[in-house]
Amino acid sequence: MLTFIPTPLGNLQDITWRAVETIKQCTLFLCEDTRVTRRLFSLLHERGILPDLPEGEFLSFNEHNGAKRLQEIGRRLAQEEVAYLSDAGMPAISDPGQLLVAYCQEKGLDYDVLPGPSAVTTAYAASGFGSGHFLFYGFLPHKGRARREALDRLLAQPWETVLYEAPHRLEKLLEEIVSREPEREVFAAKELSKQHQRYYRERAAVLLERLREEKAFRGEWVVILGAGAGEGSGLSVEDVLAEELPPKAKAKLLARLTGESVKSCYERLIEQS
Repeated sequence: MLTFIPTPLGNLQDITWRAVETIKQCTLFLCEDTRVTRRLFSLLHERGILPDLPEGEFLSFNEHNGAKRLQEIGRRLAQEEVAYLSDAGMPAISDPGQLLVAYCQEKGLDYDVLPGPSAVTTAYAASGFGSGHFLFYGFLPHKGRARREALDRLLAQPWETVLYEAPHRLEKLLEEIVSREPEREVFAAKELSKQHQRYYRERAAVLLERLREEKAFRGEWVVILGAGAGEGSGLSVEDVLAEELPPKAKAKLLARLTGESVKSCYERLIEQS
């Protein structure tokens, strides 16, 4: 069967015994990056956590070659003990492993997901946000209109939102938030479970300046946006429709409340007028 194995975010001691026992049994390892997985196994072996280095085959499985790889090794998933490992954390969350889950479901193949390290839940638990309700979005689009519209929708949500962001785009993300809502509460976790782990919780404008002063943008980040005013503002779709506003302005408000595109809201308003 196929087993999805969570790997440490940074601290090797976060590997679970179930993960180690599963690694021992596998003959095929599908890896987001084979170099990262091989290095992890070597480090676990050096620390005495993994008694012997696995002798199984290592194959890359990522967003670029996943579909082709399934054509090559699909049959082996039902014949061997196979593991899939992300570079770090819980597999199949904003991760190519999603293709494997879908394939197993489509083909009726047995698979299992082991519990283990997850950047999403670790960061949210550390954030101090108290609602207990949050949206995990993953990575925003890299640029352009798609990125602007996605961020606008997330800022309008009535719950906290968990984002992943690359180090070279973190400053840009904070600038985008500050340009819209400089007072928005933001939690940022850097290098979770690693030597240079840091937690920050500030208003967006303050956080941006603090990270600039500390020159702290390098590293792996999880960013959590505080809840928007969507639920607590008392503003509903019906309220917006009742307002005497130009269609374009009304469409923008409706888009923020519903998550639909401004264009579709505008077209519907014109049809109903």
